[in-house]
Amino acid sequence: MQLLFDSVTADYQLGPIRSPRVLRSIDMNLKSGSFTAVIGHTGSGKSSLLKAMNGLLIPTDGQIKIGDTVIKAGKNKRSLKKIRKQVGMVFQFPESQLFAETVEQDICFGPLNFGVPLIKAKKMARDVLIQVGLDPIILTKSPFSLSGGQKRRVAIAGILAMQPEVLVLDEPGAGLDPAGKKEILSLIASWHHEKKLTTVLVTHDMDDVATYADDVIIMNEGQIVMHGDKRSIFSEEKELKKWHVDVPDARRFQLRIEQETGVILPQVCLTVEELAEALIEVNLA
Repeated sequence: MQLLFDSVTADYQLGPIRSPRVLRSIDMNLKSGSFTAVIGHTGSGKSSLLKAMNGLLIPTDGQIKIGDTVIKAGKNKRSLKKIRKQVGMVFQFPESQLFAETVEQDICFGPLNFGVPLIKAKKMARDVLIQVGLDPIILTKSPFSLSGGQKRRVAIAGILAMQPEVLVLDEPGAGLDPAGKKEILSLIASWHHEKKLTTVLVTHDMDDVATYADDVIIMNEGQIVMHGDKRSIFSEEKELKKWHVDVPDARRFQLRIEQETGVILPQVCLTVEELAEALIEVNLA
């Protein structure tokens, strides 16, 4: 499913707290089936961009087109409900949204809310729990009795059970140890490829960008300042410094090696494996 932003500007308001222009004149086209990482410093507008994709932040100007559905100022609730079924959003620390008495009830909540019959919702809950690597035996347990990593998986399972066509994730590995984070991101990557989803991931880890994403968006002060495939983006050293964006470890080592040896490697290396192959090719390893 394609996501198209056309001159989108948005304000954020929660009660008396108002932040004007958290998004400013955003033009963006994410192709169906793409995996895009959104990066930028804290407060640059990354989370606001995700909320706009899910209809949680409505444009004050411009419009967002998701498939054949449009989000714009004054859009009715029925259209937003359709968007929220199509676009599954995983917030940072999603386990904080668990609320039901059992894991099964928590996972079933979304499908039931969108009209899925109870028997079918329960089967979906069982299937999706297996797909996130958990034993269905926990369906009858309280989600609050689970470990932190299990809670995270259950929360993500609740989103996946709604069978979204677009998956947007705000640092889904936050707060997990390296092994747990890798497991969650690998799960998301597998789901992306198997279901041919359009996936958008906010992260501060450039190695995650290198490993999982195809394209990169860099945000600054509510605007998209760079957007392209990851190898092209990470080749723009001066631009990245301008926007205070780091590079993957392998790319950092590559730049140091090139500076110290005077030998330019044949490609922009984003993983250790790519760097090793490039060093062998130029007889530096």
